[in-house]
Amino acid sequence: MQVLTCGDSGVLVEVADLDEVLALNAALTADPLPGVSDVVPAARTVLLRLAEDGDPAAVAAAVRRLRPRTVRAGTAEEVGIDVQYGGADLADIAAHTGLSQREVVAAHTGTAWTVAFCGFAPGFGYLVGGDPRLDVPRRAEARTRVPAGAVALAGRFTGVYPRSSPGGWQLLGHTDAVIWDLERDPPGLLRPGLRLRFREA
Repeated sequence: MQVLTCGDSGVLVEVADLDEVLALNAALTADPLPGVSDVVPAARTVLLRLAEDGDPAAVAAAVRRLRPRTVRAGTAEEVGIDVQYGGADLADIAAHTGLSQREVVAAHTGTAWTVAFCGFAPGFGYLVGGDPRLDVPRRAEARTRVPAGAVALAGRFTGVYPRSSPGGWQLLGHTDAVIWDLERDPPGLLRPGLRLRFREA
């Protein structure tokens, strides 16, 4: 991994792939480093935001000494979300994967997913670790409006749209779960490292 200072208030860690991001985020969450106020994972980086008394050089040195291991299943908090399957792209997903629509639903609900990182919109989590047969491409043309609560697939990820927005992911179903709520602490239901199981409603 490569460890870089990011201005005077952050340290950016670049790693090889998403599995290393998951491992590093899990290690930093389980045993926080002194001087770090926030850990922000992405697809191939982890940003460490420094506290006011944080020393970038000391934090960078501590990160270089870390030897994160692969995240073990069952070690993270797990939540469930009920989904009404029958999204606009369910038939296309089935055709792309070679599965029946029922098999697509069974594959989506059959394993736990892990929130790898958040982005795109407040509360939108990129979830990984599901059935590898559900690796489908984004739509050739994005929709101008995807409703809040839409459950979708793109590449190796699944996600839930926290609010109405444009989007190019394949729509699998819909949930009534509130993904982003400013009155809640924290406002986002999905946080990096969280494990999630989708349940057919």
